[in-house]
Parts: sequence; structure tokens; C-alpha cells
Amino acid sequence: MTHIRSAAMIVNARSRRGQAQFAEACKAMQGLPYKVDAHAVEDPDDLVPRLKQVLAAKPDLVVLGGGDGTISSLVDHLLGHDVILGVLPFGTANSFCRTLGIPLDIPGAVNVLRTGRPRRIDLGMVDGDYYANCAAIGISPLIAQTIPHGVKKLFGRVGYLSWAALQFARFQPFELTVTNGSHVQRLTATEVRISNGPYHGGTELVEEAQVDSGEIVVQVVCGKGKRSLVRNWAAGFFRLDSRRVDTVSFHGQSLRIETVPRLPISIDGEVLAKTPVTAKIAAGIIEVMAPA
Repeated sequence: MTHIRSAAMIVNARSRRGQAQFAEACKAMQGLPYKVDAHAVEDPDDLVPRLKQVLAAKPDLVVLGGGDGTISSLVDHLLGHDVILGVLPFGTANSFCRTLGIPLDIPGAVNVLRTGRPRRIDLGMVDGDYYANCAAIGISPLIAQTIPHGVKKLFGRVGYLSWAALQFARFQPFELTVTNGSHVQRLTATEVRISNGPYHGGTELVEEAQVDSGEIVVQVVCGKGKRSLVRNWAAGFFRLDSRRVDTVSFHGQSLRIETVPRLPISIDGEVLAKTPVTAKIAAGIIEVMAPA
């Protein structure tokens, strides 16, 4: 195992059960063979300044505690620093942790910091914005734009799925164009997943996407009606072979994505872009502590 002499932890304490999870993580980390400089950040606007402050001390390991959105919002700022990323699963879906095989309980995730090994992985990019796991076009951004503050914090994944069901009635399929080099394909789509890993919303939906493959995967759920999306999500949740029936996938290092009408894009749960965009892969750009 890589010798770690110094570490820092930053926790988004506004995320679901953040304060209690921060206390539990601090307790679990007392058995680590190195000291951890721990920070609980309640205002999301303070996360980046606090991370920059932490990085100035040049720790060997920076542990981020939060959901997929927190990880993606901070990962850009780790690039260019000789630092290993550690992750604690404090979110609702925890898709990035699932991809890496990190346990979803705090003692298990902390044990990975103790016994794991650094793994060099890719990051996805949407028009220069790095992200850890998955960007999406379709109903996911609609949910992210409209979900009342506190629903995920109070009700977790059940609350998120309930709100998704309410928004489904507003959603309409759209026209999609994917350009890969000189190849152009046009489709009618109900959802687009721009994936660096297989999990989306905590469910394994894009099996061919791997975090160290060196390529981005754009999976399209096709169909002129919304039933195809319902079938796909249900089949993915129950691991049925039919989950592949309505999908088309594109692989590459750079893919151009356009829609009619122009649509918002959620990046690991946060609406941060709008079509048209270029999706790219940043191969092997960061090291993360993963199970040995």
C-alpha cells in the first residue's frame, strides 16, 4: 500500500445526515495510521475555498464526504496536485462509490482508506467541466431543477424517486444527434446517459462504461413514448436482460451531442450545462483510494 503520511477530510455537512455522518467518520478514522485534518462544511459555497486551503498544506490524501454531486464539484480542483482522492458515501445514490466497489457504510469505507490501494481512473468531461460518474439529458435534469430543497435530506432515495414520479408527467421525448468523428446518427430519445461509470441514480444501467476504460460512453434510451424509459429503468433495477432492448450506445474519446429542443444537462445530479455539448474522457487523470 502507498505510504500516506498526511490526510485531510472535507465533508458536505449539508448533505443528507451530514453532521451525524461527519461525527461517525471522525470516530472511525481514529484507528488510521495517520492523522486526518477534518473539516465539516455546512455552506456549499464554502466547499471550494476550504478545499483550496486544505490543498495548500499538500496532504497525501484528501477524503471527500458527500454525494456524487459534491465529489464532481470538487474533483476539478484536485487535478494538478500530487494527491490521492478518498471517498465517503454520504449521498443518496452514491453511484461513484458503487462503481469503485467502496462499501456504502462508513466503517467499511474508512477501512478502504486503511487497507486499499490507489487506483488511477478516468474522469468524464462536458465542455471542460470534469465529473466523476454520469451526466444525463432527459428527466434527470428536470428532477434536479425542480426538487424542493430538503426532500433528499429528509426522505433519501424514496423521496427522490417519489418526486421523479411526479415530474414524469411533464416530460416529453426529444430529438437527438450524436456525432462521433465523421459519423452522425439521429434518434428520438427519452434519456441520454453520458457515462464514465456503470451506475446512474444508484442503479447499474450502463454496464459497458468503466471508470478506467479510456473512453466515454453515451447510452441513449430510444423511443417516441415514455414507456420505453419506464421499461428500461425497471429492467435495470431488477437486472433483467430486457434492459438492453431500447438502448443504443456510442463509445469514443470525444462525442458531440445535440438536441431539439435545447435541453439542460445534469452532471452527477447538478444541472450545470445545456445542449449542444462535447463529451470527452480525461483518461487516467486522477488516483482514488479503492479496495485492494
